[in-house]
Amino acid sequence: MARMTHATLIAAHRGGLFLWPENSALAFREAAGLALEQAECDVHMTADGEVVVMHDATLDRTTDATGPVAARTAAEFRQTRVRGTAGEAPPTLAEYLAILGASPVAPRIEIKGDGARRPYPGIVRRTLALLDAARQRERSWIIGFNAETMAEAQAAGGLAGVAWLVEIPTLTDLGLDAVIEVARARGFAEIGMHESVLDAALVGRLRAAGLGIGTWGANHEASIRRMLDLRVDIFASDDPPLAIRLRAERGG
Repeated sequence: MARMTHATLIAAHRGGLFLWPENSALAFREAAGLALEQAECDVHMTADGEVVVMHDATLDRTTDATGPVAARTAAEFRQTRVRGTAGEAPPTLAEYLAILGASPVAPRIEIKGDGARRPYPGIVRRTLALLDAARQRERSWIIGFNAETMAEAQAAGGLAGVAWLVEIPTLTDLGLDAVIEVARARGFAEIGMHESVLDAALVGRLRAAGLGIGTWGANHEASIRRMLDLRVDIFASDDPPLAIRLRAERGG
């Protein structure tokens, strides 16, 4: 069942990448102290099956190392350092969950594919096991672009929700009716789309289908205000303090 709230929730996108190094422990520590509802991260899998927090399938852009995440063991991954931090290693999913576990800010975990966008074998099962170990499955959202991966998470049950993220080319190729049909058949609580494609008509169609609406890309005043006007269920922002301030000015 879709989550039909009146208040729009805010997620810190990659922890809040306008302010802190993305997907870093530093960013999640900062996000955990903000008046928002969720902190979004991205996860990949190491060569030995550890679920780790990193946006890209490679280490090149955000760390002092190079090459695929999947080519390194967890121990080797932990030897890398996130640029812009005081020498911190990128967090494992378990470490991310430990940071949020002491706060009211809930996990929002985007499951990524490998460099060829193929699902990592076993990543859903391992992610859920880590959520259970941290006693955070019931408050956590799993999100992602791969519908089959999201269906696996949905079928496992026990989560706060599962959101299927739909890229603009996917929406263009399939059409909104087919997207809605897939989402309803799979039982997804929420559809996620980039803020630029959302308007009142599209939001109305998704609402009429009983689907929650999430979005990302609301990073500046105009786009944040537009998402608040559309009353989406949740938006992920690279500037969470700005999003929090603008929401507070509207009285929630």
